[in-house]
Amino acid sequence: MKAIIFEEYGSADVLQQIEIDKPVIGDQEVLVEVQAIGVNYADTARREGKYVVPTPLPFIPGAEVAGVITEVGKDVKRYKPGMRVVALIESAGYAAYVTIHEMALAPIPDGVDFVSAVALPLQGQTAYHILKTMGRLQKGETVLVHAAAGGVGAIAVQLAKIFGAGKIIATASSDEKLAHAKEMGADHLVNYTEEGWELKVRELTDGKGVDVALEMVGGDIFRNTLKCLAPFGRIVVFGAASGEQSALYAGELMRRNQSVIGFFLPQIMRNYDMYQASFKELLGFIESGELKLTIGGTYRLEEAADVHRLLQGRKTMGKLVLIP
Repeated sequence: MKAIIFEEYGSADVLQQIEIDKPVIGDQEVLVEVQAIGVNYADTARREGKYVVPTPLPFIPGAEVAGVITEVGKDVKRYKPGMRVVALIESAGYAAYVTIHEMALAPIPDGVDFVSAVALPLQGQTAYHILKTMGRLQKGETVLVHAAAGGVGAIAVQLAKIFGAGKIIATASSDEKLAHAKEMGADHLVNYTEEGWELKVRELTDGKGVDVALEMVGGDIFRNTLKCLAPFGRIVVFGAASGEQSALYAGELMRRNQSVIGFFLPQIMRNYDMYQASFKELLGFIESGELKLTIGGTYRLEEAADVHRLLQGRKTMGKLVLIP
């Protein structure tokens, strides 16, 4: 089968297509013929050797896959050959076939296609749990979503609305991206490349600030987001795209009973019941039409390097998907 691999850390140029044997399933695993692969910033961080956990070499990236089960291990109870499934895995998704433990799988409803399904495992679950599990969003509260035209952001805007947010403030870096956030359901738009954007956010909340903020840039964006936070407000941090870590002085939080909360999706994956329940709910939102996914483009597997360049160039909107 064909797969994409890198044997050293570096730019997108280190990605290469190779031919390898199909993987062999374990007793609790299934073999999936991959139909769609989600591309994420985590894949580029892996490639650069900058991921939050070590990346061993050589490495086949890819954490999101959707496809059809072709074989099942002898101890697999929940799945059979021919079933359409989607999964979030540790690695090896950039390939024509992949083995997956049955606990990581979710069945794809009849009304959901492979490309839509594969846009959910990482970004959909991230948006869901940042808002609901970690951010503890309550009906009527105000939410601030940074990079609201991106994969997580566009889903988060819609989920915040579904979960009953009273006001959704979306930030992005261009008029085009802000317009997209508006289409997703944002109530107010702010360009975070403009000086003093945090003051505008506070004006939009009549000086109170936001109750829940999604933050994954770090640096000045984190510091200014903290200035936007209401009493009892929560910032959920799920990345540092700027590459800059932010100093935090606990005393800053005390005066207004505020919280800064870290989020790492693999911890959710270890809780099978929570992981499966949110997956089922998200897939249901797609099937019902409540959640609309933006697919930024579909590409051949051999175009993986070009797709990484597009993603890191921040010129895209929505989910980028590889097709084996």
